[in-house]
Amino acid sequence: MTGRPLALLDSASLYFRAFFSVPESMTSPDGIPVNAVRGFTDTVARILTDRRPSRLVACLDADWRPAFRVAALPSYKTHRVAEEVSESPDVEVVPDTLGPQVPIILDLLDAVGLATAEAVGYEADDVIGTLTARERTDPVEVITGDRDLFQLVRAEPTIASVLYVGAGWAKATLIGEAELAAKYALPARSGPAYADMSMLRGDPSDGLPGVPGIGEKTAAKLITQFGSLAGLLDAIAAGDKGIPARAKASLEASADYLAVAPLVVTVAADAPVEFGAGAAGTGDDTVPAKPRDLDRVRELQRRWGLSTSVDRLLDAMEQLAGS
Repeated sequence: MTGRPLALLDSASLYFRAFFSVPESMTSPDGIPVNAVRGFTDTVARILTDRRPSRLVACLDADWRPAFRVAALPSYKTHRVAEEVSESPDVEVVPDTLGPQVPIILDLLDAVGLATAEAVGYEADDVIGTLTARERTDPVEVITGDRDLFQLVRAEPTIASVLYVGAGWAKATLIGEAELAAKYALPARSGPAYADMSMLRGDPSDGLPGVPGIGEKTAAKLITQFGSLAGLLDAIAAGDKGIPARAKASLEASADYLAVAPLVVTVAADAPVEFGAGAAGTGDDTVPAKPRDLDRVRELQRRWGLSTSVDRLLDAMEQLAGS
């Protein structure tokens, strides 16, 4: 146990944000945009410098819209699906100049020796959830711009927090159990409570309808009052008089949605995670002191014009190892 965190990166969230925050004028020597690569690489360097993790895993989407979630709730992420009919109708809408940059990011992580992980049929959120659930040694820091992962904060067996970077790294906020409870007026075990609240509230960005007429404040109040979504539903079945009549009617009318919402919203804790890249399939997620293949790193740096971004990453690795 080092006391230094295991950093779990929501990779897609980070490179999407890098793509939109770094200008496309950042190109390779032959004019190919590498703004997402540069921004993502700089972000990893900042993570190593500022958060000082002893271990790091870049978590990936093997399936961004898993079949088991779509089967439970067909509206799940529907708005993100490409409209054109193709052999793969569930292709996520990704900017044309971002898609080709993802393999470059993965090549660089491989050459540097930083671990990646994914799980067939699952999202990166599920990989993060599973690795968090497994961790019994070090504190966990989930680094993301997605509030959905707030559900993973915990106090034991090791502390798990979310470093929320939705407003950029300069405004990054570390969210733990106490901070989450205070922010949303949730009970002490605020991670699971946040998931329950979000089921009631809904989330249009993920195609979650929520319960009509129940917004965030009412959802948080109900979950706090009854302890969990299951407790709330048990109270309704028992005829509890503490539930406002209008809310009770909406909850009863949304029974079918609420029956499947936990499967859709709750991240998996038992996904079949497989390691790759720097871990070479071994599951070794230690941040290396030196790049695994410096010659390849330098070739990627030259080929794609990554210049100072790669230098900053290598410097961050070296400084971390020496501290």
